[in-house]
Amino acid sequence: MVEPTDEKDTDPTTPIKADNVHTGVAPSYEQDQGYVQEYAAPKAGIELRPRPTSDRFDPLNFSRSQKLICLAVVMYFYFWFTAITTITVPSFLQLQEQYGISYAQVNWTVAIPALGLTVGPLIWSSLADIFGRRLIFIVGTVIAFFSTIGAALAPDYSSYMAARFFQGLGVSPASTVGLAIINDLFFEHERGQKVGLWVLALDMGLLVGPLIGGFITLVNQFWVQWLTAIIFGVLLVAEVFFLPETLYPRSLMLSRLPTTTDGSEKAPDPQHDDYPARTRALPFINLKPVPGVGAQKPYDALFYFFKTWSYPNVVISVFFYSFAFYWWILSVVTYLPVAYIQYQPQIQGLLFLGLILGTLFSEVLCSGTLSDFIVTKLAKKNNDVRVAEMRLWLMYPSILLATIGLIAWGISVDKGYHWFVGQVALFLVGAGIQMGNTAVSTYVVDCYPHHAMSMITFYAVLLNGSAFVNPFFIAPWCDTVGFSWTFAVQGLITLLVMVPVTMLLQVFGERMRTWRGPPSWVSPEYSI
Repeated sequence: MVEPTDEKDTDPTTPIKADNVHTGVAPSYEQDQGYVQEYAAPKAGIELRPRPTSDRFDPLNFSRSQKLICLAVVMYFYFWFTAITTITVPSFLQLQEQYGISYAQVNWTVAIPALGLTVGPLIWSSLADIFGRRLIFIVGTVIAFFSTIGAALAPDYSSYMAARFFQGLGVSPASTVGLAIINDLFFEHERGQKVGLWVLALDMGLLVGPLIGGFITLVNQFWVQWLTAIIFGVLLVAEVFFLPETLYPRSLMLSRLPTTTDGSEKAPDPQHDDYPARTRALPFINLKPVPGVGAQKPYDALFYFFKTWSYPNVVISVFFYSFAFYWWILSVVTYLPVAYIQYQPQIQGLLFLGLILGTLFSEVLCSGTLSDFIVTKLAKKNNDVRVAEMRLWLMYPSILLATIGLIAWGISVDKGYHWFVGQVALFLVGAGIQMGNTAVSTYVVDCYPHHAMSMITFYAVLLNGSAFVNPFFIAPWCDTVGFSWTFAVQGLITLLVMVPVTMLLQVFGERMRTWRGPPSWVSPEYSI
């Protein structure tokens, strides 16, 4: 277990206001050192968290272009995190015929990679805190690449299911490790927008997967997997050449930086014996523990996952969002081919456009950037103090949109309304899910920002656990009572459960955090 440091002068949580003499942004390096600080200072009054160093190897000091490239790689991986689960949906009929299985059994082929996505964070998270983010991304992509080839060549249903599980296991670092990379690169006041883009990749993968699969199925069901393998190959190249290590010994470097006589920080000599190799100074393929960060054990992620159950803010927000809200999107995705069975697979893929456009609309206008704006405005009214519960205001419109959309879509299918009515309903569902996902994921990180890996591991395990369970009960439920009642009940559960839960967190959330206190461990970069 990594215990937090007690040294106040090296505390990375200490905020730095941009209107102070020291802006908190690393000073520019001399031109002969081959480095120019490109990171623009924030607006006056915004606190810089985490505390940056004056080290050019500090991920917070990477150039803007380097940060955006890293974000793009993380989003690309997270897109395929969910796309691999749903890209096969339009080929369900071919898979049924190939393996001689029922629709319920073919539906389980969506659940089994979700099981890999659930187990993966408990394995990869601690390893990423030991060996670094980059290596785990590369290893996970290699596993996903070869298991996808295995799925394309699988001779029977059992082999296919095994390959699908390892696909999910291979892409699972995109969730916890991916968010850790974002946390390494960006300040807290940027988090809403960047996490919103990260969540957009997740939701778009879930929805664009069937759209792509619908057209690839025109060739055959095997090419769905071959195309995915090619895409993982491209991702592997991008990770190897464009993704630097971002795990950084922040507390250690803050404690060792030399200072001038006036107390301002100076750039450290990267060759100095006191400074460990870090980020871009590490070997091209680093197979050793990253130096300078707190000691971790491979099973710590599992241990911290169980301990996180004692932190009510995280448990309440993630558990209820996963099992009373998010998992209904799997109901829509897996049963859309049944709802529009009269159409060809490629047309069924196009019918996911309502969900896709709703997700995009929500992110562009109503999600991450809006969340940051709301928090900034509310903080100004609260003596410039940011409170995690400010992130939850977007939950109310997200709940309302998803509820209306679920009810309307179920009725439109049963009544045989024009397909455009269903598209409007799915637009609302997509917008609501995207907005809610961004709100919850940013909330849990804002609750305990220096325990981000543990919080997002908990979030990823429960969220993907709900996706694993859903396909097992949606088929008998919908077959028994029909689309109208199935999706109306799902919408009402979302409304009647999530509104009280959100209000509970907004009213008592801060008091619950104070009562429970912070976790006894911290992320390794914040320990010495």
